[in-house]
Amino acid sequence: MMNPDRTGSVIRVLQVALLAAVMAVLSLWPMKPAHAVVEIDITRGSLKPIPIAIPVFSGASLNDQKLGSDIAGVVVSDLERSGLFKLVDRAAYIERIANLSQAPRFGDWRTINAQALLVGRISREPSGRLRAEFRLWDIFAGKQLAGQQFFTQSRNWRRVGHLIADAVYERLTGEKGYFDTRIVYVDETGPKNARVKRLAIMDQDGHNLRMLTTGRALVLTPRFSPTTQEITYLSYEGGRPRVYLLNIESGQKEIVGDFPNMSFAPRFSPDGQQIVMSLQQGGNANIYMMDLRSRRTFRLTKTAAIDTAPSFSPDGRRIVFESDRTGNQQLYVMNADGSGQKRISFGEGRYSTPVWSPRGDMIAFTKQLGPQFLIGVLKSDGSGERILTEGFHNEGPTWAPNGRVLMFFRESPGATGGPRLYTIDLTGYNEQSINTPSFGSDPAWSPLIN
Repeated sequence: MMNPDRTGSVIRVLQVALLAAVMAVLSLWPMKPAHAVVEIDITRGSLKPIPIAIPVFSGASLNDQKLGSDIAGVVVSDLERSGLFKLVDRAAYIERIANLSQAPRFGDWRTINAQALLVGRISREPSGRLRAEFRLWDIFAGKQLAGQQFFTQSRNWRRVGHLIADAVYERLTGEKGYFDTRIVYVDETGPKNARVKRLAIMDQDGHNLRMLTTGRALVLTPRFSPTTQEITYLSYEGGRPRVYLLNIESGQKEIVGDFPNMSFAPRFSPDGQQIVMSLQQGGNANIYMMDLRSRRTFRLTKTAAIDTAPSFSPDGRRIVFESDRTGNQQLYVMNADGSGQKRISFGEGRYSTPVWSPRGDMIAFTKQLGPQFLIGVLKSDGSGERILTEGFHNEGPTWAPNGRVLMFFRESPGATGGPRLYTIDLTGYNEQSINTPSFGSDPAWSPLIN
């Protein structure tokens, strides 16, 4: 059983239990146990979404039925936005699921070309807590793939939907989901020449938005800690640029360091014990690492160029960064102690904002080529470069925790234009906009919420 209750606004997952045995279906997957007869190969360049049937979740009362409809709606939205699933029209459903404990009539679902079926039920515990349960069925094989139940307060219903969507995504793709996550970004309001910039945080689908700073001081480059409870960012509070640590839930913040010169683009190490950043000295900038326990700072690059935008590999052993040491911005990789610096990008244009994938297999980047700004990926040795999307001004890619989706921002031209957030998957075929109440820039994707 899983309990997404919060203390304050923190959701604590207390317990997980499978409702039904799935061992019987493992024989279907001798090579890849995460795949059933229903399967999605998300590494292909062009994908045909799987038809999935998701009836509105049932409920014992009118309130529970309304909540069941809302939770099912979150699941549908998450799965369809991934580009890997397509909801079978509910008007076509033949069977009306009355008992979650009984197997469905598989023939009825095959008739309408559903390949997977997700059913759920909402009820109340004597304590008043919400109980949500679901079962996922493989229509081709006539087998149950997964089942779970969650206990929570009603206010956390959206998170229940994200958790169920993650379970479906993982079971049918063999990859971890990314829906139970959050985005921190820079909210921008006001005229283009005098923008008010505040830190904001929201669920990955744009809901549950709240502001983390007041807007009285300029803020830039927010980045999540691997623990998801802290972010590091640059602020001009007090009229000078400083790097801060902010606890998302308590609102407590502290200055990481008071550096005599400009600092840029701080990022956490994978273990959350160090941050790496760029410090400006005169006309050049170099990469530094700070140990957050001792607050000691170590210099990693020593050039007369501008070295900036560092990002750790997921194992913490290497760092990718951008540098103009050869005359224009290119991408470089070095060991975490600064040794072994090596250029990895050699294409046309100027490369910037590199970010290492959580999987370790790719590095995302921004590239300016003429008037266009491109978002692309390449391997850590520089090979396999691919452009995923382009536009007037694309920038700031950030990875979903499963390493299969990127979020970035795109600036629209004109006096009334501004930045908006978008997602794109690694195929480059599923670009989606993220609705925010104001302009938004410089997003950072959290790990899965614990």
